[in-house]
Amino acid sequence: MSQHQSGEKTEQATPRRLEEAIKKGQFARSAEVQTVFVLLGGLIALKFVGADLWQKLVNVQTSILGHLHEVPLTLNAMQGYAINAALMFTACAGPILIGTTAGGLIAGAIQNRFQTASEALDPKWERLNPVAGFKRIFSGRSLVPTSVSIMKLAVVAALTYSQVKTLIADPIFYTPVGVSRFGQFIAAAALGITWRVVMCLAVIAALDYLYQFWRTNRDLMMTKEEVKEEMKNSEGNPQVKTRQRRRRSAKTVRQMLQDVPKADVIVTNPTHFAIALRYDRKTMKAPKIVAKGTRLNALRIREIATKHQVPIVENKPLARMMYKYGKVGGEIPAQLFGAVAEILAYVYRINRYRYYAEQNHV
Repeated sequence: MSQHQSGEKTEQATPRRLEEAIKKGQFARSAEVQTVFVLLGGLIALKFVGADLWQKLVNVQTSILGHLHEVPLTLNAMQGYAINAALMFTACAGPILIGTTAGGLIAGAIQNRFQTASEALDPKWERLNPVAGFKRIFSGRSLVPTSVSIMKLAVVAALTYSQVKTLIADPIFYTPVGVSRFGQFIAAAALGITWRVVMCLAVIAALDYLYQFWRTNRDLMMTKEEVKEEMKNSEGNPQVKTRQRRRRSAKTVRQMLQDVPKADVIVTNPTHFAIALRYDRKTMKAPKIVAKGTRLNALRIREIATKHQVPIVENKPLARMMYKYGKVGGEIPAQLFGAVAEILAYVYRINRYRYYAEQNHV
């Protein structure tokens, strides 16, 4: 039972897993969001350039129909007509194409969090397998996109039907109107229907994206063993890190003990703490701690000091304070200057020969 539970995906995806998923293109994305942004891009473009496009089309139609009897039908003229038609089509369709393209790019960037799915661009030939494609079409995952498509079709049909019924009652169908008025009516009706459809599709897109987000997070969930393995790989093996810390600590202790013979005095607790101090009035503003240790390291400091005839002074409060607040290689805390000065003065008085010999050597 415990082995079965350990294989269940009960943990949320780690940041590293999410980053790898985005690179592979495994993130929440909805085709409905893409559709809504594309439609919005096209509608916004029409909002800004629609009047100019309509005027251009009117001018072109007026020019063609008004001078139809004067239009030459030669080969060179036909080439000119084709070029002018292509330019006119580009001028009319260009803004709409730019708007829809920008909408699609923005939708994609928002859904992939403005990151590039580099691995998703690699060719995967298994996607061309017709058997796998057939299985994807009739799998359980395809039920949601199919349901969404049916819902979209039903919504669009209902909105279009209700709007068309309202438009049929317009007086334009019962009274004579000009061509421009009829064109304006068609444009307003199309925009009205499209805006209503876009609003409803936006609601469907939001629901579909929430579902895709939930499904993606569920698919990316990890087992406890996977989380532990990833932490081990990202942070390193704890046992290896422990050994590395021990080696660094041992190296630091060795370097520290090498400076004990250069100390002027060792302040002890007497057995728990040992702090080695050195002071050179020519090069130092204040006494420095060249070594400190507790228990076994304190014993080693005292042994080295005894071997090299470094004075050892017992002062329990001072030893505790220097061990707690002092750093090896740094000056003693300012509040301890007075107590340390008294100890150094005492040591210098009883070890004058050694002190002056060291000063002259320096």
